[in-house]
Formats: sequence, C-alpha cells, structure tokens
Amino acid sequence: MTAALVECADLGFRTKDGLELVSSVALQVHKNERLAIVGPNGAGKSTLLHMLAGLLRPTSGEVWLDGRPLRRLSPAERALRIAVVGQSDVPDPRLAVIEYVELGRVPHLGLRGRSTDRDIVVDSLRRTGMLKVLGRTIGSLSGGEWQRVQLARALTQEPKVLFLDEPTNHLDPRARGELVELVAGLDIAVIAVLHDLSLVAPFATHVAIMDASRLKAYGPPRQTLNAALVRDVFSIDVLRLPHPVEDRELTVFDIPLRLSR
Repeated sequence: MTAALVECADLGFRTKDGLELVSSVALQVHKNERLAIVGPNGAGKSTLLHMLAGLLRPTSGEVWLDGRPLRRLSPAERALRIAVVGQSDVPDPRLAVIEYVELGRVPHLGLRGRSTDRDIVVDSLRRTGMLKVLGRTIGSLSGGEWQRVQLARALTQEPKVLFLDEPTNHLDPRARGELVELVAGLDIAVIAVLHDLSLVAPFATHVAIMDASRLKAYGPPRQTLNAALVRDVFSIDVLRLPHPVEDRELTVFDIPLRLSR
C-alpha cells in the first residue's frame, strides 16, 4: 500500500485542568480516501479533527502529513496542503461571494499569475454549483448556499486534504445529501466529522468511532457500523434492509421514542 497522506500515532489532548479530551488515537488516511469521524456528543470528534488539521497542538503523540511531522510545517506550508471548512468562520456579511472565495488563493500568492487564480476561483464555484451566486454577498446566502461557498473557498486552495467539521449542520435532509455527495465526488482525501449516521456508509471509505475520548473502532463502514458497536456507543439499533425498488441495501438507524399516551 502507498504511504499514508495523514497519519497519527498515540494522539492525545488534555486541557490545562487535566481533562482528557482525546486519548491514544492511531489511524491513517491515504490519497482519495474519505474518513468519517463519528461518536456521541463530547466524544472528542472535533478535538481529533482539529489536531489532524494542525489547528490544535496535541499534548501527546504525533501527526504526520505526507511523511513529515505536522508540527514542523509552518502555517503557510500547511495552507498549501490542507483546507478546513469549520463552524466558526463568520465573515462580514457585506463581503461579496467572489471576494470570499478568492481568499482561498492567499497561500498561493506569488506562485501563479492573477489570471490563473481567477480561473481556479471560477472553477471552484462551478464545481460546487455556486456560479449562480457569484454577484451576491455572503449575508444574502441560505444555509446550504453558504456551506457550498465555504467549500468553494476551500477548493481554491487546491489542498491535498479537506477537513470538514459537521458540514451538514443546520441543513435540511436533501441539502445534507447533496453536500455529502458533492464532497464524495472530489478527487482528494477528506476527513469529516459527521453527526448524521445515515450519511456515513454512502460517503466514507473508513469510519473512526469515538467514544469517551477514545477510538472505539476504525475501519470500513460495514465493519465499524455493525449492530453491536452502534448499540454500545449510540444506544440505538442498526438495521440493514433491502431497498424496495433499487438493487441495494438500506441502512436504518432505529431510534425508539418512548412517549406517554
């Protein structure tokens, strides 16, 4: 197998108060693989993602990017290889969409001419279906449009690895599926924190299940999202049923509601 693009070993993070948020995680992500990080609230998912992306320095262990320790790369070097779509990016709502997406070219300043940069920006908007909002401002976008524009900005960085922190948050079911389908079609490695378990199997090549700061399971969706593990970690049942029309299997997560009558 080829060398891992992103790799970590014994990765952990403790707060200054000694609270352990992530403990002893080891995993690998190769070129064009898609890793979904899942788990209950407070399991350490976002903390793990932030360490893998270089946004948070581990208190133990190491992260490697293309065989180099991530901590030894400068912010500029990381920006040429890594793009992050998070939940905290709140630009001035008066900013034009085109200006926001052009910010993704900042790491490449001096490496290419302006005309090439503009071509890349336009192509990123085209790939995300956002050419139609080119002349609008950030504040005029819907939730789904904003997520796609953030993705377009990330793609203009031409990253080797795309990190997504709960990209489907606040989106309706159809918009969630469309966004995940779009990301799955990219020819780069993707590492994403996902809350909607129904999207994981169609999207991910690998799944990392976090529970109480530890890596509970890591591997292909069929192996990790099995009935025993899902019940143990999420306290729900998983069912696999034949699709009534198409020649494929449906994965159903059964969430019982005990309502008083």
